[in-house]
Amino acid sequence: MTTALTLALVVVAALLLAQWLARRGAFGADRTVATLVVLIATLLLLFIFYPVGRSLGAALFDDAGAFAPWVVLQRLAAPDIWGLGCLAGEGAHCGVAINSIVLATIVGLLSTLLGLVLALAAQRGHRDPEAQRRQGALFRLMAVLPIVTPPFVIALALVVLFGRTGLVTGWLSSVFEIPRSRWIYGLTGVTLAQLLSFTPIAFMMLHAALAAISPSLEEAAQTLRASRWRVMRTVTWPLLRPALANAFLLGFVESMADFANPIVLAGNYEVLSTKIFFAVAGAQLDPGRAAVLAAVLLVFTLAAFALQQRWLGRASYVSVTGKGDSGLPAVLPDALRLGCVGLSWLWIGFTLACYAVIAVGGFVKDIGRGDMALSLKHLGAGFGIDWGPHGLLFSGSAWDSFFTTVMVAGISAPLTALVGLLSAYVITRHRYAGRGIFEFMTLVAFAVPGTVIGVAYIVAFNVPPLELTGGLAILVICFVFRNMPVGVRAGVAALAQIDRSLDEASSTLRAGTLQTLRRVVLPLLRPAIVTTLVFSFTHAMTAVSAVIFLVTAKYNLATVYIIGRVEAGEYPLAIAYSTVLIVFMLAVLLAVQALTGETRIGRRQRGAEPAAGARDVLVTGH
Repeated sequence: MTTALTLALVVVAALLLAQWLARRGAFGADRTVATLVVLIATLLLLFIFYPVGRSLGAALFDDAGAFAPWVVLQRLAAPDIWGLGCLAGEGAHCGVAINSIVLATIVGLLSTLLGLVLALAAQRGHRDPEAQRRQGALFRLMAVLPIVTPPFVIALALVVLFGRTGLVTGWLSSVFEIPRSRWIYGLTGVTLAQLLSFTPIAFMMLHAALAAISPSLEEAAQTLRASRWRVMRTVTWPLLRPALANAFLLGFVESMADFANPIVLAGNYEVLSTKIFFAVAGAQLDPGRAAVLAAVLLVFTLAAFALQQRWLGRASYVSVTGKGDSGLPAVLPDALRLGCVGLSWLWIGFTLACYAVIAVGGFVKDIGRGDMALSLKHLGAGFGIDWGPHGLLFSGSAWDSFFTTVMVAGISAPLTALVGLLSAYVITRHRYAGRGIFEFMTLVAFAVPGTVIGVAYIVAFNVPPLELTGGLAILVICFVFRNMPVGVRAGVAALAQIDRSLDEASSTLRAGTLQTLRRVVLPLLRPAIVTTLVFSFTHAMTAVSAVIFLVTAKYNLATVYIIGRVEAGEYPLAIAYSTVLIVFMLAVLLAVQALTGETRIGRRQRGAEPAAGARDVLVTGH
C-alpha cells in the first residue's frame, strides 16, 4: 500500500467517523464542528503523537536494547539534570533542567514585558495622530525584524559585537581600559539572543489585542472620572490578560525548545535542547537519555500551560461585540507613555546595532577578524547569476536551497494558519466532550524540541506504510504541525475578545456554522491571521532544529546551508545569505499585511473620516 493511499484512507475514515458522531448527537449534532475536531485530532495523532511516542519509547530500553522500564528512574535522577551545584559555590553548575526553567522564565517574562511596551508605544505613544502613525509604523517594522532572521545569525552578531575580540569589547578595552571577558557566553548571552528572537511574537500578539480593545469601555471609565492610571489598571490591563498569558506561554515554550541560540552562546550553561541534540546526534548516541530529557521538557511546558489557565480563570474578556463604536482609545499616563517610548527606542537602537553587523558582515572581507575592506565575493559565491548558452544560469551555491525553502514555506504557511485558527475556533466557540483534551493536543507540538521531532520523524516515517523521509512532503508536514500552536494561541487570544452574541446573531438568521465562521468570525480575526501567516512563513524559512535531520541533497534548506557555512568557518558567506533571506522575508511580511488589511476599532483620527477603500470594523463593548 502506497503512502498516498494510506493517508487518503486515514482521512476518509476520520471524515466518516465525524459524520457518525454528529448523527449520534456528539458535538451538538453539528457536522462542521465534528469534522474539524475529528480530522484535526486524527492528523495530530498521526504526525505528532505517533512519531514522538515511538521516540519517547526509547527511554524504556537499556543501552543493549533490552526492555528495562526501571532504567527510566535511573536516567531521570541523574545529577546533571536536577543538580543544584551552582548554588553551592563558584565554578559549580546546575543541572540542565534547572538551567532551562530559569532561562525560559526570564525570557518569557521579559519578552512579554518588552512586547507590551512596544505595543503601547506603537499604538498610544504619541498624542498627535499623524506622529503616532509614523512612530507606530517604525516600531512595528523594527519590532518584527528579528522574527525574519535566520538562526545563529543574531547569536553571531552578538559574538561579533560583544565577544572577547568583538567590536564593542575592543573599543571599550582601548578607550576605557575595560578588561576583555567572555560574559556574552552563558545565561546573559542566550537571554539577549532569545529576547531579540522571541519579543516580536509577544509584540504581534499584544499589538493585535490592544487594537481590539473597545474605546467605549475606556471612555466609560473616564466619564466616571477615573484617572489615566486607574483606566489602565482596571480596564485596559484586565482585557489584555489573555494575550499577556499567551505571549508568556509562547515565549516560555520557545525558549525551552530553542536550539540555535544556545548552541552558539550557551558555553558552559547547558540547557535541555542542546543536551538532547548531543544525546541523539553526538558521539554518545544515547536515545534513551534523549527521551528522558524530552519528557522533562514536556512536563515543564504543560506546567506553564496549567499556570496560565489558572491565572486567566473563568473571567470574561470580551471587548468586541456587534454595536457600533466611534470612541477613541484612552491616552496613556504621561510617565507610562514616555517610559514606553524611551524603552522602545533603546531596544530599537540595540536591535539596529545587531542588524548593522548583519548588513555589513556579508559585504566585507572578514568582519569576524576586523577586516572591513569592501567585497562582494561572498554574495557572488552564494547568489551568483551568469548568462550561459541556454539562458540565465543561477550559478551561486545557495540558489537551490533558497528556492526549496521558499517553496516549502509558501506551502506550509497557509496550511498552518488554516489548521491553527480552525482549531482555535472549535476550542473557544463550542462546548463538547473532550474539548480540554483537544486543546492539550494542539499545544503538545511546541512542548517537544525540534531535534526530537526530527529524529522521531526519521524513526516513524522511514518505513512503510508511511514512508515519507527524503521527500518534500515530510518537510511541509513537519512545519505545519510544529508551527500550528502559534495559530491556535493567537486565535484563542483574539476570539476571547469577540462576543459570542455575534455568532448567535448569525445562527438566528439561519446561517450554518461554516457560514458564520467564514462571514462573521474570520473578518474579525485579521490580526491573528497576519500573526500566524507571518510567523509560519518566517519560521519555515528560518527553522533548523526540526528539519536538520530531514533534509536531503535534493531538498536542502537555507538554514542547513547556513549551518554548513558556519561550521566551515565561512561566517561572511553565512551572513550574506542571511541578509538576502531577511530582505526577502521583509518583503513578504509587508505584502501579507497589505493584502490582509488591519482591523481597527473606533475613529481613525480626531475629526477625520476613514480613508477611501479602508476596510473597517466598528464594534464596541457592553
